[in-house]
Amino acid sequence: MARQRLGQHFLSDADWREQIARVIGVSPHSALQPSPALDPSYCWIEVGAGHGEMTEHLIATGVPVIAIELDALLMARLQRLTKKSPNLRVVQGDVLETDLAALAGGRRIRLYGNLPYYITSPILHHFFTFADLIDEIHIVIQEEVAIRLTAKPETKQYGYLTVATQLYTRPEFVLQIPRIAFSPPPEVGSALVTLRLPGKRAELALRSEEAFLDFVKLCFSKKRKTLINNLRELATPDTVREALAAQGLRLDARAEQLSISQFAALCDSLTAAS
Repeated sequence: MARQRLGQHFLSDADWREQIARVIGVSPHSALQPSPALDPSYCWIEVGAGHGEMTEHLIATGVPVIAIELDALLMARLQRLTKKSPNLRVVQGDVLETDLAALAGGRRIRLYGNLPYYITSPILHHFFTFADLIDEIHIVIQEEVAIRLTAKPETKQYGYLTVATQLYTRPEFVLQIPRIAFSPPPEVGSALVTLRLPGKRAELALRSEEAFLDFVKLCFSKKRKTLINNLRELATPDTVREALAAQGLRLDARAEQLSISQFAALCDSLTAAS
C-alpha cells in the first residue's frame, strides 16, 4: 500500500516500465547498441526503489545497482531480489542524507528515480552536489516540473530551478506518462526527464557555483519586478543599470529574459563592482 505522507505512486504498468527501460538503455530491446549502461565502470543508483518495479530492469544489465528506499515496509521484497541478483545492493535511507559518491565506490554514476513530487527540487540539488561523478539522471516527476526544467528564456515556466538544472545538466523532456500508469494514480500528470551532464557550467568560469545560484535566486525573487528592483540589496540601481548596459541588456530586463551565460556575466560584473 502506498503511503501518502511519502508521496508514493508506484509505476505499476508493465508496458510503461518497459518503455522507460528502453529509453534509458536498460532493456534488452533498447535502441542503444551497445548500451552505455553495460560499461563496467558505471553503476546505477536507483532512488525510491519501491517494490522493485524498475529495479529488475536495472539489475538485468549486470552492472552494480544500488537501490535506495526510505520506506522500511518495502525493504523485504527488495532484499529478496538481492538473493538472486548479486549485483544488487539495497540501502534503506533518505536520499537527501545519502553520500552518492560513497555508494558508487569510485564508479561513474547513472541515476534513475521515481521521485516524490513534493521534494523534487531538494533531491535535484542534492544530486547536483555530486555532478562531477554523474553522467545521466533519469527521473519520473510531475509534468509541470518537467516543463520547468526544460524551459527556455522568455517563457513563464523559466525560473530559478530551470537555471540551476541547466547549469549542471542538459535536460530533455522524454515521455509524458499517464496517471493510470501508477498505483495509486497521482492527481497530476507525470513525465520522464533525462538530464545529461555536464551542463552550462562546463562552459562558464564561475568563481563560485553556490554564489552564482544565490545571485540567480535573488534575480528571480520577485518575478514580476525588474532586475534593478530585485538586485537592490546587492548593488545600487545605478550600478545595476551600468552592468545591464555593459551586457547589452535592456534596463527594464527581468530575470526570465536572461540566458545562463548572461546571468553569469551579470553576476561577475556586479560582484566585481561590490
